[in-house]
Amino acid sequence: MRKICLLGSTGSIGTQTLDVIRSHKEEFQLIGLSFGRNVALGLKQIQEFRPKVVCVYSKEEANLLYPDLPPGVKVVYGEQGLVEVAAVCEADILVNAVMGSIGLKPTLGAIESGKDIAIANKETLVTAGHLVTEMAKKYEVELIPVDSEHSAIYQCLHGDVEKDVDRLILTASGGSFRDRSLSELEGVTVEEALNHPNWEMGAKITIDSATMMNKGLEVIEARWLFNIPYEKIDVILHKESIIHSMVEYIDGSVLAHLGTPDMRVPIQYALSKPKRLVLHGGQKLNLWEVGSLHFEKPNMERYRCLKMAFEAGKIGGSAPTVLNAANEIAVSEFLNGNIPFLGIDQLVEKALSDHSPTSDPSLDEIVMIDEETRNKIKSYLN
Repeated sequence: MRKICLLGSTGSIGTQTLDVIRSHKEEFQLIGLSFGRNVALGLKQIQEFRPKVVCVYSKEEANLLYPDLPPGVKVVYGEQGLVEVAAVCEADILVNAVMGSIGLKPTLGAIESGKDIAIANKETLVTAGHLVTEMAKKYEVELIPVDSEHSAIYQCLHGDVEKDVDRLILTASGGSFRDRSLSELEGVTVEEALNHPNWEMGAKITIDSATMMNKGLEVIEARWLFNIPYEKIDVILHKESIIHSMVEYIDGSVLAHLGTPDMRVPIQYALSKPKRLVLHGGQKLNLWEVGSLHFEKPNMERYRCLKMAFEAGKIGGSAPTVLNAANEIAVSEFLNGNIPFLGIDQLVEKALSDHSPTSDPSLDEIVMIDEETRNKIKSYLN
């Protein structure tokens, strides 16, 4: 039985991870979990799974839990509590499903304590990929992708060596506005942007999908996960989201991972690999029902966030940290109605142009640059 620690239990990936654990109680045991402010849902999860330790956003949420807490459950809170849950609890694997750069420190702590990492928090690798991969190598732990695209590549690469790979091809749905031109994005609403045609996801990642920043972050993540240069990573638009990604080998062979859009598939494989388990309630893929699949090369001027992600990744150092931090604040401002949709990539572009990259930044430097960038974006708005 694999013992699991889950960060971000009330989010989309978190709830689906718990669904996988619930479906295979003989395979998995939840030892620790964290969530933010959703105390009502978090308490239900605690009462069902009885973890040993729980982290919440602040002391206020902790106090709300205490009256109904099952016996023997320890509650911690804040950033330090998140690190404690990730590093201290008796788990074999950490599922990092929190949103944003807050997932970095607990991931490093879990690696140092010898846990494998099932990583759905792409910002961890985007902001500090060099540190995370170096530590994973040092402590001999594995970074297992949970994103459907990276899981697809991971499974297509199984048993093959890096020198045989010619290209990684990440597929992208194109997001909520994939059928609109750049000029047609003037004045689009938050509600329109949150209406993803293929997936049900959290608000931030859905907006990132609409700007294609999500795919840009995945490109940077792929570079670190699979130790491959950006020149060998391509992105292709694929509206149906049936092919989750592909690997092209030096002999011209292309291996693709296909399946219906269901995030429980990559989550379950990350937890059970190399064994495969029955996906309860999963929908089988019948290609004759799909009928046809469509592919298109993305226009980098239309999807400026994707272009900036490639550029920041190639610059390296602190540039991806700035890219991510600026995007997080910009997306938040859009969701709060303070900037237009097209203002997101404008703010990210300004943050990158105003930044002088630091090569090989330390953790302290990354944290400082991240904070400085967020403050800069707010000052731009003021």
